[in-house]
Amino acid sequence: MNQQASQFVGSIPENYDQGLGPHIFIDYAKELAARAGRLNPASVLELAAGTGIVTRQLRDALDPDCALIASDLNPPMLDVAKAKFEDGEQISFEQIDATSIGFDDASFDLVACQFGVMFFPDKDRSYAEVFRVLKPGGTYLFNVWDSQDRNPVARIAHETVVAMFPDDPPGFFKVPWSYNDPAEIEAAVVRAGFGQVTVEHVPVVSKIQTAETLAKGLVFGNPLSDEILQRGGNPDDMHAELTAAIGEKLGAEMPLQAVFVTTVKP
Repeated sequence: MNQQASQFVGSIPENYDQGLGPHIFIDYAKELAARAGRLNPASVLELAAGTGIVTRQLRDALDPDCALIASDLNPPMLDVAKAKFEDGEQISFEQIDATSIGFDDASFDLVACQFGVMFFPDKDRSYAEVFRVLKPGGTYLFNVWDSQDRNPVARIAHETVVAMFPDDPPGFFKVPWSYNDPAEIEAAVVRAGFGQVTVEHVPVVSKIQTAETLAKGLVFGNPLSDEILQRGGNPDDMHAELTAAIGEKLGAEMPLQAVFVTTVKP
């Protein structure tokens, strides 16, 4: 897994969950979980589960007897996820690198992943691993962000960062919105052996609770704050600038767009 993905530690998980969760993740978590539930799987592996935003929705949407494993590279993210579940719920948590999944062949009916594939340094290897651990007829259901042009909050955040560091802007915001070409994605999953690939663009309109909370998630809910410090900047200044920009340019709501991919192992 890449270095940036491994830096979701410290206070990042809490800021990620509270700042970004209700603004850019929850609507798509509900959509992905609903799609998973309609497939009625008996066993599910979630990759890059993070703080359990999707995991909670999956557990609610799946049959109570469905075995669900939530995994992530970073234990601090999973620690936040675990707090969302009661004793006795059919859920387990595992530290897993999505490019080296430590389960036997043909172990799962469904593998799900929300906004994680973009961070995988070897996407071909990750697709091959998912293919391996799926049962014949099993489904890989995942989504990625569409471009910054389709997600103005991402564009605003990137432009704010560049304005503060024009000579050496932090690079984190390039990653989440960098992998969304349907033809590229379909070709990659087909190379791994999958068939029946469906790629859909799914727009939503998200309510902004407060610009300050959203901006806090964007600055302190990922490794961006460390990149700012490394350049001699103050993350609090970035937070203030981004809060103002979101309030001015977006207001009370924002459009988002994701790319959903559904593909089946023959």
